[in-house]
Amino acid sequence: MAPEVILAMDEGKYDGKVDIWSLGITCIELAERKPPLFNMNAMSALYHIAQNDSPTLQSREWTDSFRRFVDYCLHKIPQERPAAVELLQHDFIRRERPPRVLIDLIQRTKDAVRELDNLQYRKMKKILFQETRNGPLNESQEEEEDSEHGSNLNREVDSLGSIHSIPSVSVSTGSRSSSVNSIQEAMDESSPELVMMQEDEGTVNSSSSMVHKKDHVFVRDEAGHGDPRPEPRPTQSVQSRALHYRNRERFATIKSASLVTRQIHEHEQENELREQMSGYKRMRRQHQKQLIALENKLKAEMDEHRLKLQKEVETHANNSSIELEKLAKKQVATIEKEAKVAAADEKKFQQQILAQQKKDLTTFLESQKKQYKICKEKIKEEMNEDHSTPKKEKQERISKHKENLQHTQAEEEAHLLTQQRLYYDRNCRFFKRKIMIKRHEVEQQNIREELNKKRTQKEMEHAMLIRHDESTRELEYRQLHTLQKLRMDLIRLQHQTELENQLEYNKRRERELHRKHVMELRQQPKNLKAMEMQIKKQFQDTCKVQTKQYKALKNHQLEVTPKNEHKTILKTLKDEQTRKLAILAEQYEQSINEMMASQALRLDEAQEAECQALRLQLQQEMELLNAYQSKIKMQTEAQHERELQKLEQRVSLRRAHLEQKIEEELAALQKERSERIKILLERQERETETFDMESLRMGFGNLVTLDFPKEDYR
Repeated sequence: MAPEVILAMDEGKYDGKVDIWSLGITCIELAERKPPLFNMNAMSALYHIAQNDSPTLQSREWTDSFRRFVDYCLHKIPQERPAAVELLQHDFIRRERPPRVLIDLIQRTKDAVRELDNLQYRKMKKILFQETRNGPLNESQEEEEDSEHGSNLNREVDSLGSIHSIPSVSVSTGSRSSSVNSIQEAMDESSPELVMMQEDEGTVNSSSSMVHKKDHVFVRDEAGHGDPRPEPRPTQSVQSRALHYRNRERFATIKSASLVTRQIHEHEQENELREQMSGYKRMRRQHQKQLIALENKLKAEMDEHRLKLQKEVETHANNSSIELEKLAKKQVATIEKEAKVAAADEKKFQQQILAQQKKDLTTFLESQKKQYKICKEKIKEEMNEDHSTPKKEKQERISKHKENLQHTQAEEEAHLLTQQRLYYDRNCRFFKRKIMIKRHEVEQQNIREELNKKRTQKEMEHAMLIRHDESTRELEYRQLHTLQKLRMDLIRLQHQTELENQLEYNKRRERELHRKHVMELRQQPKNLKAMEMQIKKQFQDTCKVQTKQYKALKNHQLEVTPKNEHKTILKTLKDEQTRKLAILAEQYEQSINEMMASQALRLDEAQEAECQALRLQLQQEMELLNAYQSKIKMQTEAQHERELQKLEQRVSLRRAHLEQKIEEELAALQKERSERIKILLERQERETETFDMESLRMGFGNLVTLDFPKEDYR
């Protein structure tokens, strides 16, 4: 697994360069027959891959071009890792190689495995025939089987020895090593475990086959007869026909039956570890899905919250505009009503003045008539008293006096009408000015009411925005706390799972080591017996050598000494030989005892050293796991602290923007208020000045303090 894939469990990002990393790891696995960190716990291996340098080839037997190719594929930084097109131009890929390397290697390996299967079959056939006939094989048959076994092994070694001549490095060496391992495993097997037998009247049909449907592995035995004696090898034509038939009818595996069986058992034993690792990956993916689901849920909740607040703001704005429209309509209606009332009052006022003036005029005319009559009577009396004046002259004087009186009364009447007209015009003008002033006051009251309404609405909007900001802040803090709590819970669960898996892995390693030591203890008597037999054989060889030397010395002494001393010489030589044999026997027993003591001591020390090494390795892996978990926890806490600081900064910045916006809107509203009031007052002042100027041009003078008494027109 590439480092970016391991880190992608947290970050979720990687590209196709992971396949190049897999190619480099595959090359190491083919070359060294196992991938890097193979003996380490899976999760510890993940931490090693993520933290340490890239793996390299350990053996020195590989060429420099192959080493450079592997190192080129295993760049830890994905951007520095080559692409497939670049790898095709590498020297290791472009070098010349024989075209049939893989085909020849596979064919030779299949031939070697076929011979191993024949060997295993003959062993089982011998056991089967021995059980069938209820009797042991004779020595000649055993010697024939042993000779056949030796010849088969020689053929295997010859067949495998030819593989060394293949110039392919990464593929041929790995296949050769697997073939040699197959031979060794086949030799270590005491008896094949998978044989299907068909017994019919004491005979065994040797063309048997095994099919494991679970793992899809086909194991085939060579066809043969029930004769336990070795058969002569078939000719080349027979072999070719048989090979053609086998290739046509059956799957030609390149693995021996014992190797397939052992791999099946190892696969079953490793299922638990694979399931553990799969469960761990599944848990990590589930945690990632939970975090993503929670983030999406919180995002949807935040979007819904913001949409709700936005709708509330829009509703408030709509209600404010509706209220302002209602207020404007109300003010227009009020102004129209006031205008109608003012017009009615003005008309009523004019009618009152006109009625009063008409009444006054009628009274004035009646008084003039009375005065005219009185003057007329007075003149008549005076004329009647003056008898000296002629009648005609009296009539002329009376008519003239009448004309003067009528003229005077007409002038007085005209003057009265002029005064009444002036009074009427001035009072109407004054009334119009009062109506205009009252209208100005109403306009000022309306604009103040409108501006106060706008200010109240703006203050309500600002209070609502502050409330929205506080609710959004509470929701953001609550969501961040929920997300961080879930992340920490998932990390704790992940770390707990990793610790449990590590402890289980430690127990399994300790059990395997204990099982290995128990097997070593069980095998120790066999090993000691074999070594004892070896020492005994050495002792026998030494005894034979000494016996030969004794005979040669005896013959020599008998030849060179007189005959009468032969008896003494023979006795001396016999005693010396007995003494040397006794010394050899003592040395033999001492060697046996030292060998047993040293083997037991060496076994105990080796086992104790293995236990100590395993404990140290497991302790280091546990410390590495704890350190990595602590690092992850610290990084997560630092991330949470950064998220909290970022949220606080964002909240404070948003609140500052909101307060600045409120201040700007209040200042703009105050400015609008001042400007509108100023414009209104200036307009009203201009209207008043224009009205007063028109009044002056009309000759009414200052109408501000005008207050006419009702008798002024007289």
